[in-house]
Amino acid sequence: MPLPRVMLADDHTILLEAFRKLLESDFQVVGTVPDGRALLDLAPDLKPDAVVVDVGMPLMNGLEAGLRLKELMPSVKIIFLTMNEDPELAVKAMRSGASGYLLKSSAASELTRAIHMALKGKSYVTPQIARGMQKAFINNPNPRGRANALTPRQREVVQLLAEGKSMKEVASVLKVTPRTVAFHKYRVMEELNLETTAELIQFAIKSKILVT
Repeated sequence: MPLPRVMLADDHTILLEAFRKLLESDFQVVGTVPDGRALLDLAPDLKPDAVVVDVGMPLMNGLEAGLRLKELMPSVKIIFLTMNEDPELAVKAMRSGASGYLLKSSAASELTRAIHMALKGKSYVTPQIARGMQKAFINNPNPRGRANALTPRQREVVQLLAEGKSMKEVASVLKVTPRTVAFHKYRVMEELNLETTAELIQFAIKSKILVT
């Protein structure tokens, strides 16, 4: 039988190669990408059975990319990897349709196990994160928040601006005009009652649009 097809998304080249070598004996690694936008561009053509996604990536974070990928490919299994130990982030990831959530500091064998479980329709969360998830879920049972009210394009603009890109650079990434970027930026600031770019960046961090 053919090996399950796996795709990797991480902005750290060394980690990408390490994960590729780790997984090649159990899976067919069909592609690697450095950001969420590239993942959305290539995954539909490469048709992976599972995707291992770094949560904190440039251009489009892993959570946003994973959510959109599930809409494009409902059957694909998403396994998130991160250095962030925030259980609320894990809750958000699993709510987005993830099958797994692991810390990069976890044992290498955990990743292989998580992918195999995901392909069987099960889920896997690193134990030390799982312990805090129940409390995080109880504290925030309703995921609705100000960030949820933003459109996908508004979230893209906010993340890119929070990464330090100029409006011209954001426009180049999104293939729109700087005027369009400015419209989205000031519309978001008006809706959220934010007065400065610094406040917009703080919002991006707190709402996990910008994930480290």
